[in-house]
Parts: sequence; C-alpha cells; structure tokens
Amino acid sequence: MAVKRVKNFRQIALPAAGILLAHLLPFTLLFTGTRTKDWVAFAIMFVAVNYALGLSLHRYFAHHSFQTSRWFQFCLAWLSCSVFGDPIGFAGKHRLHHRYADTEDDVHSPLQGWWHCCIGSLLDDGRSENEILRSARDWTRFPELLWLHRYYYVPACALSLLLLSIGGYRMFVTGYVLGFLVAVHAPSAVNYFCHLGTNRRFETPDRSTNNIFLGLILFGEGWHNNHHRYPVSVRSGLSWYEIDLHYYTCLALEKVGLIWGLRAAPVAAVRGVQTLQIASAVMEKGSR
Repeated sequence: MAVKRVKNFRQIALPAAGILLAHLLPFTLLFTGTRTKDWVAFAIMFVAVNYALGLSLHRYFAHHSFQTSRWFQFCLAWLSCSVFGDPIGFAGKHRLHHRYADTEDDVHSPLQGWWHCCIGSLLDDGRSENEILRSARDWTRFPELLWLHRYYYVPACALSLLLLSIGGYRMFVTGYVLGFLVAVHAPSAVNYFCHLGTNRRFETPDRSTNNIFLGLILFGEGWHNNHHRYPVSVRSGLSWYEIDLHYYTCLALEKVGLIWGLRAAPVAAVRGVQTLQIASAVMEKGSR
C-alpha cells in the first residue's frame, strides 16, 4: 500500500535525529550505572506515559469519552506534551485513523508496512497541518491548547530539566529518555499488533483486534477491537478479564468530581459479551 509524503527532508530530519538519539542514550547507562531512585523515576514516568496516552490523549481529547473543567483539561494537555505530544495534533491524526482505518488513506496501518506504521508515521503521517487542524477543530477554540500545539516541546523540556536537577544525568536518561521510548513504542505497538490477528469480538469495517498482552501492560489500550466498535466509550475492556485501568481511573476521578459525563458502551453490549462467555463456558462443560 502506497504511503503519502507531505513533509520535506528538513522537517523530518530533526525529529528523526531526536528519536535516534533517544535510542542511543540508554546505552551510556552501561558505563554510568543506575541507582534505585533512577528506576523509581522511570516507574513514575511509565505510569504518566500510560495515562497521558490512554486517558488524556486517546479517550478524552480524541474521543470526548468524558467531560471535565478547563483547568483540568489543561493539566491533561500539559501532561501529554510532557511525555509524548500535543492534544490537537494527536486528536486530529487519530480521528483520521478512525475515519480511514486500514485503507490507503489511513495515517498508520500494518498494510503500509511495519516501518511506516510504527516509526515513519511519527515523522510524516501524510497529512498537512490544515487537515490536522480541521480534524481537531473543536480544540482549536482554546488558545492554551493552540499554544501547546505550537510549543509542544516546552512541557517536555521543563520535565527533562526537572529530572536533571533532581537526579542528574542518570535520572534523566533512566527516567525521562526510557520513558519517552515507552511513549514512542506503546502506541506504535497498538497501531501495528492491534490491527493484525484474529481476536475480533466484533465485526468492524477495519482489521482491529484485541491483544491481551497490550491490554494488560498499557492499562486497557489493547482491547482495540472493542474500541473500534465503540470508539467514544470510556470503557474498552468489556469483559471481566479485560482489565481496563483507564476506565477504573475515570470512575475514581468521577467520584472526586474532576470529570463527569462518562460515555460508555451500551449496557446491552456489555451484557451481551458476558452472556456469550457464559454460554460458551456451559457448552464447553457440556461437551466434556
């Protein structure tokens, strides 16, 4: 499948160099060594990355799965920029993915090859700035989000400097750089592996699948076929064993009043999944 290109070499070179450098810097830890507090910083960063990608960028900014105040919205946006990217850019690109999933107009699909799906689309997704802004026009009315769209690197630089000041070079590389690599490869893994395979509960127009491993380590983002069936649902894990930490966190945030108006998959759909599982278990037991 052909891949669209809209950026020139100079526009791609700087982010490509940054991603390459991020992959090389961790090797220096073989010579500097690490401390317990460096890995504590990484553990915190790992959790922050998961929430920035799954709860903030994906379920809130891309799909409006819940509502919140403007100040908490900005907190989510700042967190997202600190570890991955800005809400307008992500929402615009992700909505285009849903609109054209697994077609030649998709911004990232396994059909376009592993490299483009996992890395190439981060450098050039084949969409112009105007297309991205049009796709996320509901967010462009907020001046603070537009500012973060233009200066997305400011929160990331602030967090990098904070870790440097607290723990020096080793904490910066262990905490921030390794955390950034998780942020790069986690959504890439979903984009690629969750559009391959046969674990499809729902017949959707795309090739989306559920991936148990990614569902567990990415706080519920691996239940991708469920998500493509009910994209605005704050809940992606529809079965008891489909652990969805993002959904549980949203329930907790709703309890304390930080978010409200949670949009979930229809109750009938969830009950239908559970009923099918019970029926399958009974049939399996009866066949023994």
